[in-house]
Amino acid sequence: MNRTIRTTEDVLALLDRLFPPAADRWTSDASAWWDGFYADRSAGRPFFVPKPDEHLVSYLDRGLVAPGGRALDLGCGPGRNALHLAALGFDVDAVDLSPAAVAWAEERAAASGLGPRFHCGNIFDVELPHARYDLVLDSGCLHHLPPHRRVGYLALLDRVLAPGGHFVLSTFAAGAMGSERPDEDLYRVGGLEGGLAYAPEELRALFADFEPVEIRPMAEQSPDSPLFGVPFLLTALFRRP
Repeated sequence: MNRTIRTTEDVLALLDRLFPPAADRWTSDASAWWDGFYADRSAGRPFFVPKPDEHLVSYLDRGLVAPGGRALDLGCGPGRNALHLAALGFDVDAVDLSPAAVAWAEERAAASGLGPRFHCGNIFDVELPHARYDLVLDSGCLHHLPPHRRVGYLALLDRVLAPGGHFVLSTFAAGAMGSERPDEDLYRVGGLEGGLAYAPEELRALFADFEPVEIRPMAEQSPDSPLFGVPFLLTALFRRP
């Protein structure tokens, strides 16, 4: 059968298939690649440190984001931000594709005595215990999504972020790391080239339905800092009206 497109999801799945399997970092099939990424915990990857993002801590310290409430961590990895939020009294749900990442996060949670709930699965399909969250956090998920999956990403935010809630983001920064090809070129080259770079004006346009509170480069942190910060990421805080 050649005529299989009936729904929006059929269209999205077709666009997914325009990329070769080796380029996939966003569907459930990519969990094995991410398991390999997290397999060697001693690899020295910057994201492996048990430290929260400096911009997230800054927003909380300055009162831009109120402590407590419900928080959703998209692409949580080994759980460093989820654990920080739980320590501040947030009711935390955290999602990651990789069983290896989730297992590591659960080990860290058990060692700390904190209780965020970790969910292994695709952010678009995972079943969450709450319908709405006061804070949604993304530390490196968006830049691994192809252009057509931004549609579902925005729909996800619209569904789960409570009115007046905050969206915290870090993503590859244009001019520092990641592909800056136009969206249509990515389908011609057949990959995301390690992840997509975003400029501040692109984030403002993408999240035009939200109020931008702050957009800036992540502040680099020294190895002895209690916070995580690398200069190749762009950070943002948005508020839902």
